[in-house]
Amino acid sequence: MNVSFNSYICLVFDCDGVILNSNKLKTEAFYQAALPYGETAAQALVDYHVQNGGISRYRKFEYFLENIVGECNKSERLDDLLSAYASSVRSGLLECSVAPGLVKLRNHLTDTRWLVASGGDQAELRQVFAAKGIDHLFDGGIFGSPDTKEHILLREKERGNIITPALFLGDSRYDYIAASQAGLDFIFVSGWSEMKRWLDFCTELNLNYIQSVDMLTPLVINSIVNKNRDNHTGFA
Repeated sequence: MNVSFNSYICLVFDCDGVILNSNKLKTEAFYQAALPYGETAAQALVDYHVQNGGISRYRKFEYFLENIVGECNKSERLDDLLSAYASSVRSGLLECSVAPGLVKLRNHLTDTRWLVASGGDQAELRQVFAAKGIDHLFDGGIFGSPDTKEHILLREKERGNIITPALFLGDSRYDYIAASQAGLDFIFVSGWSEMKRWLDFCTELNLNYIQSVDMLTPLVINSIVNKNRDNHTGFA
């Protein structure tokens, strides 16, 4: 991977599958929330969820009601589904493991602004990150749904909170699309991703990929060493 971290002013992270090992937890929560509509409908929602990783729960449940079960009274049913999903997810997120090496990477990138742009519920994310003691790592803020990632990234760029060149770390096709639309570079994080044929996707688009966040630390150290070497070239 030929990436120079000296050039990046901002790093933007997806949450599920990148910072937290929470993808399987949320997939099961979607299934359980939709199960009152039947196993076939619940599995159809899971399939849609996996195919559209990174999109908020609000849009997924709206799709479920409109296109899978054809529910007329959408507003009331949507609230019920969101409540059931949130109840299932809340305690599980507190038990999910945090990406190894996250704090170490932060210690090597003290001059870089960090943000979270997630499909997860914003209030929920902030509570979980605070409980896990990692909220302070993200000095640029922790952002999530109901705003979309596209909206979050463009809004924070307009505010001057995201300054390019910036790098987005994500684990889905949607993450790549949102990053590209905002003019951010992208690295695919594969280890906890539920995206099928992700390697074909990265190969086709010539995307850099890593298994986990801790694989970035050696690259950062190498960039620092090369920068220091260049700065001292020609001096005794």
